[in-house]
Amino acid sequence: MEPEVIEKIKSTGKSYFEVAPGVWGMKIVFVNIYMIASGDPAVNKWVLIDAGLPGSAGKIQNMAEAIFGEGTKPENIILTHGHFDHTGALEALLEIWDVPVYAHYLELPYLTGLSAYPPVDPFVGGGLISLTSWMFPNKPLDLGNKVHAFPEEGTPGLPGWRILHTPGHAPGHVSLFRETDHVLVAGDAFVTTVQESALAVIMQKKIISGPPKYFTCDWKAAGVSVRKLIGLHPQIVATGHGKPMVGKEFKKALQNLGRNFAEEAVPKHGRYINEPAKTDMEGVKFVPPAKNNPKITAGLIGAAALITFAVIVGVYKK
Repeated sequence: MEPEVIEKIKSTGKSYFEVAPGVWGMKIVFVNIYMIASGDPAVNKWVLIDAGLPGSAGKIQNMAEAIFGEGTKPENIILTHGHFDHTGALEALLEIWDVPVYAHYLELPYLTGLSAYPPVDPFVGGGLISLTSWMFPNKPLDLGNKVHAFPEEGTPGLPGWRILHTPGHAPGHVSLFRETDHVLVAGDAFVTTVQESALAVIMQKKIISGPPKYFTCDWKAAGVSVRKLIGLHPQIVATGHGKPMVGKEFKKALQNLGRNFAEEAVPKHGRYINEPAKTDMEGVKFVPPAKNNPKITAGLIGAAALITFAVIVGVYKK
């Protein structure tokens, strides 16, 4: 069954959806955020997973209050990774909620001002979102002492959930898994839409796809991460882009992605295909040379950018 839209948030007109018991999500233009109850419903504690696009703090706060009550705030915020579309509202939310932020230690350089991410690869994926990805913010946030590495054991605020390091799309990318009912919050380790395509983003047709190509900087690690998640035998998957999927709806396609990752997910050409970016606890140490010169197609990409964002913003303002 398709996860049910359970309520409209009156002040924004946006809807959120139920993924599984105690797990809710909301799509913000083209990326998803999630809220997970911490266990006992009577306690009314919860955790925010990712922080969406810039300017979405109000929508996220409204969703939280619609579910958990006026004046609520999360126990903490967990980041699957630090790309701009997963952290865009983070600083604004931290002004509203004085709560800790947790991420994998290999993501900390990009959250404490030490390093920018490896450059995007706009020439992979063949879609307008890929072509316009050179415009996406790539500078690090500087959250200072508000961001912490995950503890060695346990998941902050979420008993019963496991954190799994699933690198490839980003060095410190993580996914979350609940053992009791095999619910997987995969982040961008894989997604359920063709994220490189503006049309697919608008239509939200459900399809198991590899990590968004334009940001993925280590394809070998990305394939290992997908196969690790398949080994958990998830029953419900909620990803950073696209709609949640349940049971038979995705299992065969996900297994196919794992078996044939090189053919199904890895681009034929691109900056990181043969050689990944090299990173460590201090950030980026090496990136292979670009395969294409962006200056050659600057006019085309600029036009594509205007068209893509005009279409997407227009659709979601309706």
